[in-house]
Amino acid sequence: MIASLHGEVLSVTASQAVIEVAGVGYSVRMSGKDLASLHAGQDVRVLTTMSVSQDAITLFGFLHHASQELFAQLQKTSGIGPKVAMAILSTLSPQELLQAIRENNVTTLTRAPGLGKKGAQKIIVELSGSVNLDALISEEGESDESAALGASRAKTAEDDFADSGTHQVLQGLMSLGWQQRDAVDAITLALEDLGLDADTPLDSAQVPVVLRHALTRLDRGR
Repeated sequence: MIASLHGEVLSVTASQAVIEVAGVGYSVRMSGKDLASLHAGQDVRVLTTMSVSQDAITLFGFLHHASQELFAQLQKTSGIGPKVAMAILSTLSPQELLQAIRENNVTTLTRAPGLGKKGAQKIIVELSGSVNLDALISEEGESDESAALGASRAKTAEDDFADSGTHQVLQGLMSLGWQQRDAVDAITLALEDLGLDADTPLDSAQVPVVLRHALTRLDRGR
């Protein structure tokens, strides 16, 4: 069992990072929120969970123990597999997920791709009594030191953008093949062009507008 990796990030895509440890490159699937904090050449420690199925052996990675624990807990819900669990963590921060469970907020949970209303209701019912919400929220609020020991991090999208709406735009651009740094620059310029404050959360109607504007900026730079 591979419990963690400590090495250099070789590459980052919309769904995974390749981390080199002692000359071996490991493909690690991670949430969009964690991937937005990584860049090639970075030294990082990633917590890992291995998933073995008939078709493949997949390594899932996490920058925080709370995210790893929630990933495991989500899969205890009937009908929730690793792909959907990771989609949830890509869409919602641990705090947002835990708050949605605590408040029985089905609408928030169904923002995750592949999760319908019934699945969201199952998560709320089955996890509300089994997850120590306060402990995980407290842990997630601590510093990144335990999850990224020795990391030399550049300013990331987490530093630049204040809300999940802007992260949705970032993830959308990266899923289309754009590098994170280029996408961050394009989003920043798009927000300025549209007269939007980067510190003010985007609403659902603004997300596609900013995405289209950022894409236009990126296409012009080709």
